[in-house]
Amino acid sequence: MATKNNDWKNRLGVLYSTNPDFRYETTEEEEEETLPNDRQRLRITLDKRHRNGKVVTLVTGFRGTAADLAALGKRLKTQCGVGGSAKDGEIIIQGDVQEKVKNILRKEGFKIP
Repeated sequence: MATKNNDWKNRLGVLYSTNPDFRYETTEEEEEETLPNDRQRLRITLDKRHRNGKVVTLVTGFRGTAADLAALGKRLKTQCGVGGSAKDGEIIIQGDVQEKVKNILRKEGFKIP
């Protein structure tokens, strides 16, 4: 005899409605569509706060999906030959590579103030 998986934890968040027009709403926010490169206004700064005195290059102001941000971050890290990360709308590149990042982004058509 097979036993049923009747764990109440598996049913958390399950909702039943008799309303035929009911639509289940999630709390996830929709990601903003990525703007074309020529409409992006990226800011490049140096930062060493909360980084144990190490300098990083910050690229902020990106408007778009997390996947596009990660792809841009990967291209910058690869072309600069350094590590870093891309999350929460900003790209962190290890070291002082401001000029290199500016040149790469300008070649790709981004607006840099």
